[in-house]
Amino acid sequence: MSAEDYDLFVIGGGSGGVRAARIAAGHGARVGIAEEYRFGGTCVIRGCVPKKLLVYASRFRDEFEDAAGFGWTLGEAPTFDWSRLIAAKDREIARLEGIYSGNLEKAGVTLHRSRAVLRDAHTIELVAEQRCVRAARILIATGGRPNLDASLPGIEHVITSNELFHLERMPRSIVIAGGGYIACEFASLLCGLGVQTTLVYRGDELLRGFDGDVRRHVRAAMQARGVDVILDQVFTRIDRSGERLEGELSDGRLLHAEQILFAIGRSPNVSGLGLERAGVELGWNGHVVVDEYSRSSVPHIFAVGDVTDRVNLTPMAIREGHAFADTEFGGKNVRVDHDRVPTAVFTTPEIGTVGLSEELACEHYPAVDIYQSSFRPLKATLGGSNERMLMKLLVDAQSDCVLGVHIVGTDAGEMAQLLGIAVKMGATKADFDATVAVHPTAAEELVTMSTPTRRWRRDA
Repeated sequence: MSAEDYDLFVIGGGSGGVRAARIAAGHGARVGIAEEYRFGGTCVIRGCVPKKLLVYASRFRDEFEDAAGFGWTLGEAPTFDWSRLIAAKDREIARLEGIYSGNLEKAGVTLHRSRAVLRDAHTIELVAEQRCVRAARILIATGGRPNLDASLPGIEHVITSNELFHLERMPRSIVIAGGGYIACEFASLLCGLGVQTTLVYRGDELLRGFDGDVRRHVRAAMQARGVDVILDQVFTRIDRSGERLEGELSDGRLLHAEQILFAIGRSPNVSGLGLERAGVELGWNGHVVVDEYSRSSVPHIFAVGDVTDRVNLTPMAIREGHAFADTEFGGKNVRVDHDRVPTAVFTTPEIGTVGLSEELACEHYPAVDIYQSSFRPLKATLGGSNERMLMKLLVDAQSDCVLGVHIVGTDAGEMAQLLGIAVKMGATKADFDATVAVHPTAAEELVTMSTPTRRWRRDA
C-alpha cells in the first residue's frame, strides 16, 4: 500500500461519520474522511440545529402575548426580521462547522473536501482532487436526502427543507406537503413567525407511527394556532404564475401560496456512490443492508446512520459510528441497542416520547394499563393560553413495567431525555409512584397519576 492509503476511509462528514472517524483515529488508526458539501452533515448544516433555532424564534410570539398576563407592558408591537434571523443562524452554523472540522484535524484525521465514489471494494475516487486512495476499511455515512415525486407535473417549482433555510425573504404564505417530523415542525414554526401556513398530508392523521392520542392532540393544537391542516389529499399538479404557485389537490381543490415545500420523507443518499460496483447489498429503498455491527455484505465495508434506514435520528448515527470505531479499532465488542430510543418533535406544542405507543403496546402485550392526563399548565392560567399539555404512561399490567411515556407540551423533549433513562432501565409504575413529585411543575403529573384512565385486555 502507498503512503496515501488509510486504515479507515469515511464517506460522509455528518454526525455519524465524524464521530466514527474521530474515535477510530483516537484508537490509533490512519483515517481519512470525505465530505462534498459541508462538515457537520444534515443535522448541523440544514437540519436539526438550524431548525431548532428557527423554532426558538417562532415561540417568542407566545412569550410576548403571555407577558401582559404577568403584568408586563411591552409598548409597541414587536416586529420580526427574517433576514436578521437567517444571518444569525448562518453565523452559528459556520461556527459549528468549524468545530466539527477542527475536532477532526485535532484527532489526526485527514479531511478531503470532495465527493467520494467507490471504484472497487477498496478504492475510493476523490472527484474534486482527481485522484484515488485505498483503504483497508470503508465506512458509508452519507445520510439521507429529501424525497421528491419526479412524476408530479410542476415538481420543479417546489422547495425542500434544504432550500428553506436559505430563502432571502420569508414567504407570506406556504403550503407544506407531508405529515412527519419535518413537515409538522416547519408548519408550526412558520405559522409562529406569521406565515399563512397550510399542511397537506396523504394520510388520515399526522405523525404516522406516534401514539394515536399524541397525533390527535398535536394536530388539534396546530390547527388552533392557525395551521390549516388538510388530510387524505396529495398534489396532482403545481403551476407557477409570477411569484405565486398554484397547487391542485386530488379532490380538485386549488391552493395558492408563495412557496410550496415538500417534506414527504427522506431516502438513503446512495446515488452514484458506486456501492453496487463494490458489491454492497442495498435494501428495498436503497438503504445499505447491515448487521448488528453495522457491517455490510462486503466484510470490510460498513455503514451507519440514515443511509442504513434503521432508526433515523442523529444521536443514533453518532452512537452507531462510535460503536463501529470501538469495535473495529478499539478492541471492544459494542452493539447498538435500537430499542426504546427517546425522541422529540419540535412542533409547537412540542412532543417528547420514549417506548411503545398505545397501539404497539396493545399489539405486543396481553394486558396494558393506560394512565393519561390533559391539563392547562400553570403558566397558562395567567398567560391566557388555552393550550393543554398531554401526558401518558403505558404500563404492562402483568409485570408493572413502563412500556411507553408520551408528553405533548412545553419542554417535552427535555423531559423525554431524562425519562429515556428510566424506561431504558426497565422502571416500573411502582418506581414512578415512589418518586416524590417536584412541585409546582408540569412533570409532576408523571408521578402522581394513580388510577388507570382505561385498561386494555386481549380476549382469551
